[in-house]
Amino acid sequence: MKSFPFLRAICLFLFIALTGCQSPGPQSENGLTEGAENMALATYSNAKGYRIGVDDEVHVNVWKNPDLSVKVPVRPDGNISVPPIGDVAVGGRMPTEVAQIIKKRLNTYLRDPQVTVILSKLKSHKYISRIRITGAVTKPVSIPFRQGMTVLDAILEAGGVNKFASADGTKLYRKLGEQSEVKPVKLKRILKKGDLSTNWPLAPGDVITVPERAF
Repeated sequence: MKSFPFLRAICLFLFIALTGCQSPGPQSENGLTEGAENMALATYSNAKGYRIGVDDEVHVNVWKNPDLSVKVPVRPDGNISVPPIGDVAVGGRMPTEVAQIIKKRLNTYLRDPQVTVILSKLKSHKYISRIRITGAVTKPVSIPFRQGMTVLDAILEAGGVNKFASADGTKLYRKLGEQSEVKPVKLKRILKKGDLSTNWPLAPGDVITVPERAF
C-alpha cells in the first residue's frame, strides 16, 4: 500500500516525458499546424476535383499490391514514377483521371488492378488556395483561404467597400472543374442591415468582385 504514491509519481513522470516530446510543429498563418493544414487542404481538394500541380505529393495505392503503391512528389515536368510502368503525366489532371490512366497501364501486368490516387500533401496550392477581392473596395487583395471564411470576412480584409461601390451588385465567382459558378452577394444588406442570407462560405480560389456605381 505504501508503494502507491511512488508508482503514481513514476506514472506521472512518464506521462509528462512522453507528452512533452510531442511537438505540435510549425503553424501556418491560419493557425493550423503545417500537417493539419495540408490534411485539410488535401481532403478538400480530393473532394472538389482539384488538379494536381508540381511539388504536390501523390499517393498511388494499388489494392493488395503494396510493392506497386507509392507516395511521391510531382516532378517539375509534371510526371511521377510508378513501378513497373514508369513515368505518368499527372500535372493538370484530377486524381481520378490519374487513377484510370495508371489502371489501364497496369493491365499489362495485373488482372483488373484496383487503383486509387489521392493527394497526400499540397505544395502547389500557394496561389490556388487564395481568395481574391477586386473592384470597388478600399484595398483589392489576395488573401490565404482559411477554414470557415465567409464573404464578409474577405470584404473586411479588403478594408470594406469604397464610396464608388455598388455593393448589392457584388458577385462571387467560383471555379467548379471546367465550369464556373456565379453567386449574387447583397453586400449592402450584409453591411448595413446584418442580412447574412448571401454571406456565402468561401472556398479556395474564389474571387469576389464589387462593381462601381453607374453615374
